[in-house]
Amino acid sequence: MLGRADKGIMITTGTFLQDAIRESVRDGVPAIELVDENDLIDMFESHKFGLVAKTTFEIDESFFALFND
Repeated sequence: MLGRADKGIMITTGTFLQDAIRESVRDGVPAIELVDENDLIDMFESHKFGLVAKTTFEIDESFFALFND
């Protein structure tokens, strides 16, 4: 990347080790933006990229407990 770009980006569906995080901001070289699984999910959600909103419900067990005799 040196001399050819101002910034780089690395994307993973996993996580980055601490060594990779330190290397991505090392002095004297162009910055590398690291996008891990959580960042990727946030990006997809904020841009609604390939996603369809879905409503879900949970059962309120305490409500139905009133009917158990």
